[in-house]
Amino acid sequence: MKKYLLLLLLCTGGYTFAQQLAPLTVEKIMRDPKWIGMAPANFRWTADSKTLYFNWNPENKTKEELFKVSATSSKPVKAAEKEDEKLLSLNYTYNADRSLGLVEKSGDIYLQNFKTNKETRLTNTQERESNPVFLTNGNVVYQLGDNLFAVDLKSAETKQLSNFVKGKKAGRAESKSVTDQDKWLKAQQTELFDIIKKRNAEAKNGFRGRARFGNPSTDTKTLKELYTEDKFLNGVIISPNGRFISYKLTTPAQNNHNTIVPNYITSSGYTEDIPGRTKVGENENISQGFIYDTQRDTVYAIQTSTITGIKDLPDYLKDYPKELDTLKKKNADRPVNFFGPLWNDNGSSAIVVATSTDNKDRWILKLDALTGRFSLIDRQRVEAWIGGPGISGFYQGSTGWIDNNRFYYQSEATGYSHLYVANVATGDKKQLTSGKWEVQSVQLSKDRSTFYIKANKEHPGITNFFKISVNGGELVQLTTMKGLNDITLSPDEKYLAINYSYMNKPGELYLQANKAGAKAIQVTQSTSAEFNSYQWREPDMVTFKNRYGADIYARVYKSDHPHANHPAVVFVHGAGYLQNVHFGWSTYFREFMFNNLLADNGYTVIDIDYTGSSGYGRDHRTGIYRHMGGKDLTDQADGVKFLVEKYGVNPKHVGLYGGSYGGFITLMAMFNEPDVFASGAALRSVTDWAHYNHGYTSNILNEPYNDPIAYKRSSPIYFADKLKGNLLMAHGMVDVNVHFQDIVRLTQRFIELGKNNWELAVYPVEDHGFVEPSSWTDEYKRIFKLYENTLKK
Repeated sequence: MKKYLLLLLLCTGGYTFAQQLAPLTVEKIMRDPKWIGMAPANFRWTADSKTLYFNWNPENKTKEELFKVSATSSKPVKAAEKEDEKLLSLNYTYNADRSLGLVEKSGDIYLQNFKTNKETRLTNTQERESNPVFLTNGNVVYQLGDNLFAVDLKSAETKQLSNFVKGKKAGRAESKSVTDQDKWLKAQQTELFDIIKKRNAEAKNGFRGRARFGNPSTDTKTLKELYTEDKFLNGVIISPNGRFISYKLTTPAQNNHNTIVPNYITSSGYTEDIPGRTKVGENENISQGFIYDTQRDTVYAIQTSTITGIKDLPDYLKDYPKELDTLKKKNADRPVNFFGPLWNDNGSSAIVVATSTDNKDRWILKLDALTGRFSLIDRQRVEAWIGGPGISGFYQGSTGWIDNNRFYYQSEATGYSHLYVANVATGDKKQLTSGKWEVQSVQLSKDRSTFYIKANKEHPGITNFFKISVNGGELVQLTTMKGLNDITLSPDEKYLAINYSYMNKPGELYLQANKAGAKAIQVTQSTSAEFNSYQWREPDMVTFKNRYGADIYARVYKSDHPHANHPAVVFVHGAGYLQNVHFGWSTYFREFMFNNLLADNGYTVIDIDYTGSSGYGRDHRTGIYRHMGGKDLTDQADGVKFLVEKYGVNPKHVGLYGGSYGGFITLMAMFNEPDVFASGAALRSVTDWAHYNHGYTSNILNEPYNDPIAYKRSSPIYFADKLKGNLLMAHGMVDVNVHFQDIVRLTQRFIELGKNNWELAVYPVEDHGFVEPSSWTDEYKRIFKLYENTLKK
């Protein structure tokens, strides 16, 4: 009877099974990603390290919820809303013995006594106080508005330490254009009025008005006025002994042209303009650093002219002899961006991290605060551009003090980003890690005896967590799961919260004791039954030699039932400097699923970490310098050759697709490798690098007006006449990253050239990264149709 009822329920639909994915369709995989299951995120430990909070949505509700799990358990439970706010570990700034801590909360400064577990509120204002630090004398300093204030914890006295004043000093601007009439009138005022004579005398003697009211202070000394003129003030830092206040004044870029992005689908019914970015080559902000010596009551500029190699010119200028000769005669210092100063605990030494604005140099510099001059600790010069994990021209990178003499940093000096320690007293430098792999992140332990690092030592596509003594020695591996391991270390450093993923498995939370050999325990299970009903492929992880002899890593999605034409598709990841050939779950999860769909339909798919991708060291990273669409493109063609030789692909039936940088490569492939690629889908593509942003483009191609050769050979619009195969282009109309104008300009070129075998799909409500499932679905249905019509016939 029971069997009969079960059969009846199955036949009538009264018994519910999870929906089956197979066969895959574009409509199924391009739905709102919630159908996959929502992975846990935003991991944060409580201050006592006993509990981990995270956001999760295992029941596929409208929004994610707050969960928690004990450090010694594997069972997550729902937490009360905002339960974590009072319990979480805060980012304290500590005093010398770590008995006291300072933290900003909601714009006010709090003092925590860890011995008594007492919290004291130091400020309670409508304004925001920020950046609290301890001085070596025990006083607390914080920033309010532009200025610094000190609190004496013993007397509770608050004292203003700086006096930044917006605008120019009175009379300063007028002094440059004083006429004889102005001088006569000023003399007449002084002659006629006693009050003018009195004020002039007071100003000459340094008298300030506030002592005229109420009881005169016994200390009439006032703070030196530090005028910011028409510049932006930023980077206000005080030395631990309170003597030196450093700051930067930034002159905004002048005469730049900001772009606009028209938005056609608006609630008002009118076309509305979205303010956009500038284009590469526009003027940049100019910053200058200053030091205010409170003891000498004087201000002086930081001397960037004392930086080693500050006048060195880049090698690419050899292609422009006339311009090179002009610059040599000018012999000017290159502009720099600098970060810091970063002071050691006792205030005896300060380090500044500086990068040239052409991004060819990164310096670690010791600052003499008495003079504003620099001495060199380390210089890294790359004729392409400075970069790599822990190294950047846009922030200070992975740097910091171990003690009062030793400073750590990362460098690509060996060709791979590794960890170094410099003794600023002796000038000695020591490399702590080495090998053909990269240190991807660095964290110094609380007792400053150990570095915790994330690195891809085992394989470029596998990240693990390691520890090493600050003195060097054995690198101890702490995690062992094959894939991507991202770690959130507990405050007491006894536990690891691991966000672990594999190629066909999205990220899940694991907990592990912080010691070698410990077992990681899975806490969450997030994927839906529907997602799990399909056997997602583990792509083959392969390498091949490109035509220049370099090893290129790739993923290959094999088809169990290849089509008779043995077609193939190349997926090109975006961003350029990004790694997608790894053993973890990809940020390109939609493309991962689409590649599975293609394999199900008889295609062999390859996904290549081409030249320019991250994870493989400096030479791979910078191999596209001055020629995007060079080695990064030929790597795609060499990948096709590999598929022909190893997977039996028909070279006459190969297509490719990609978005952003991947779209750019698709265009270059269709124009410059027309005998390799029969069809291509270029999504949100850069078509002319002279129209992209400055920060990304100038690193790789310099600037259009000083290196036009690089831009012309790197921009697809110059090669549009070579299109032979079938091209689909797709672009969001409100793309504020790669503007819709890019694809419109290329479209006009096709029209003028009389090209026929192309089409453009536009998406009126989409930015660079599509949001609406309907847009994703439409786009990928078009891509699939393109391949079905061009690679199987």
